Amino acid sequence: MSRIGKQPVAIPEGVEVRLEGNTLSAKGRLGAQSLALANEVSASIEDGLVRIAPKGEGKRVRAMWGTTRALVANMVSGVSHGFTVNLDINGVGFRAAVQGKILNLQLGYSHDIAFPIPEDIRITCERPTAITVFGVDRQRVGQVAAEIRAYRPPEPYKGKGVKYRDEILRRKEGKKK
Repeated sequence: MSRIGKQPVAIPEGVEVRLEGNTLSAKGRLGAQSLALANEVSASIEDGLVRIAPKGEGKRVRAMWGTTRALVANMVSGVSHGFTVNLDINGVGFRAAVQGKILNLQLGYSHDIAFPIPEDIRITCERPTAITVFGVDRQRVGQVAAEIRAYRPPEPYKGKGVKYRDEILRRKEGKKK
């Protein structure tokens, strides 16, 4: 039995969730999202709750039950609150700036990196060394943040590079004479 799948998803105020055939769609103040349900599960909407139920008794059915419930919860939360990932840049001369629909990164290479900002994502730089990635789709926000971090991941000796704000770096000692 899936402990996650058993829990219903509460629909917050201002969010409209509809079930049409095999597609669950949510619409809120930040946007709209839809999810095609797996064949192994079914969904129902009643009393302001979305309930996911399995259609059988297999290992894949149990896995898809919990996974689908988590995806529905992320979809409902995304259209009402959104998701944010914060990145920090460490290093002398390392900085970022948003110019129109381009994130311009200076990360110690001989050239600047021009990262095109996707339409469904909002990127801001409060300081030249802090980047905030915001969006409705949790997977998309995480993917964009990972792509930015991949241009210069933090190195263990001086900590230079792009890191998640809550990431803890394992630092190494340098070589000795």
